[in-house]
Amino acid sequence: MLELETIREAPKALLHDHLDGGLRPETVLELAAEVGYGELPTSDPAELARWFTRGADRKSLELYLEGFDHTIALLQTRDALERVAAECAEDLAADNVVYAEVRYAPELSTEGGLTLDEVVMAILDGFREGEHRARTQGRRITMKLLVSAMRQAARSVEAAELAVRHRDEGVVGFDIAGPEAGFPPTRHLDAFQLIQRENFQVTIHAGDRRVPLEMCPTCNVQTGAAASIEEHPIDLLRRLRYRVTVNTDNRLMSGVTLSSEFHALARAFGIGLDDMEWLTTNAMKSAFAPFDERLELINEAIKPGYAKLRDREPNPLYTR
Repeated sequence: MLELETIREAPKALLHDHLDGGLRPETVLELAAEVGYGELPTSDPAELARWFTRGADRKSLELYLEGFDHTIALLQTRDALERVAAECAEDLAADNVVYAEVRYAPELSTEGGLTLDEVVMAILDGFREGEHRARTQGRRITMKLLVSAMRQAARSVEAAELAVRHRDEGVVGFDIAGPEAGFPPTRHLDAFQLIQRENFQVTIHAGDRRVPLEMCPTCNVQTGAAASIEEHPIDLLRRLRYRVTVNTDNRLMSGVTLSSEFHALARAFGIGLDDMEWLTTNAMKSAFAPFDERLELINEAIKPGYAKLRDREPNPLYTR
């Protein structure tokens, strides 16, 4: 079975991760102290992380989403958004993620007076700072933003226009997120049609013809979509050669990293380095970055990274 340390060393790509679901517990506490937010149950970072994960693991998407009330309340200033975005890039790079598309709904951060454009620019500036910090530590990561609209709100056309407006600055697509029951994507048809007219890219937390599957195993178990990792359909879909990708969804809420997600799959299904490389390449092939950028990451980061790890593995023909 693949060891967690080997998985951590392997280059990875991440297509489904929410900015507001991946804050560092220490940052949550510090931002709360700065604004006098008193709704957190503890001042201990480790206990706070466990509290978020316990709250998420209640077999219901609606209950899973309750934790976001706390993180979103702290993302109402430019400084907070920029800090969290930079730390997001740093944390992913530390897990050897070389490419990440992170999503956020800018409409959630306008209570303090920020405009939608200011929210996007703060996040993009934070991503660039995080990429720079990663480089100074000898790591490489490319960060992109997906602009989300909330299913239960009525601002999806604004969000779509916003995404298109910043398409040359690091926004690579449009998304809808939030509770699904009672809020079908058809309510946002005008936004989708706008994206289509602008020849832009869209992901709607759903799948259809030849659409890559952004699977988040731990979150799927916590929300009740799957009974356990062992019973998750990801392995069947992988063996049937669907374009499956592995993702974190919300690193704080679910208490995961991309490496820990792969490690859970290694324990449950015995996936190896070849499987990891295939799943990672699936993600890069399905990413919204320009073709040349995706190809360069595959050929210069992902393939050499896995080749190096395989060279370290003992040859089974000569292992006693």
